Amino acid sequence: MSSSIYDIPVAKIGGEPASLAEFKGKVLLVVNVASKCGLTPQYEGLENLYERFCGQGLVVAGFPANDFKEQEPGTNQEIQSFCTLNYGVKFPMFSKIAVTGPEKHPLYAELIAAQPQAKGDPAAWAAVLKQHNIDANPAPELQWNFEKFIVSRTGEVAARFAPNTAPDAPELVAAIETELAKD
Repeated sequence: MSSSIYDIPVAKIGGEPASLAEFKGKVLLVVNVASKCGLTPQYEGLENLYERFCGQGLVVAGFPANDFKEQEPGTNQEIQSFCTLNYGVKFPMFSKIAVTGPEKHPLYAELIAAQPQAKGDPAAWAAVLKQHNIDANPAPELQWNFEKFIVSRTGEVAARFAPNTAPDAPELVAAIETELAKD
């Protein structure tokens, strides 16, 4: 990576300037989320992961994005309210950003550069999109909402998982457990 993800400015969902540096020493699961997506119920699984592993050092970091068929049209306040009321989300949420295209946030540029290929079954997800007359973005770009990046305690991007990888999928949980076991 050309710079540390900890050095890239982000904003909390309330608008306060922030960075991921506050999570140094933790394992991060960075996810681009959306409230009006067929995968939106993954919020429940992400919150379950957070609650299950936060005591061991996992932080789920949600980054709302409106890049895929405008499935996150709300304001940051509306997104926060939706997540809290519908899914009881307690994990950190950040301000809405672009995760693909010419306006892509530098955080996602770094994540993608570090892990250009998603694990799981991106081809199956591309087929689902095709059934809805949607062309998947070419690799290494994100295919859709709810792609997941695991970042190690030292800030290295350890893995990337396709949108259709459920938060409780054994391969995702195993990858998180592997990173949590490292000092």
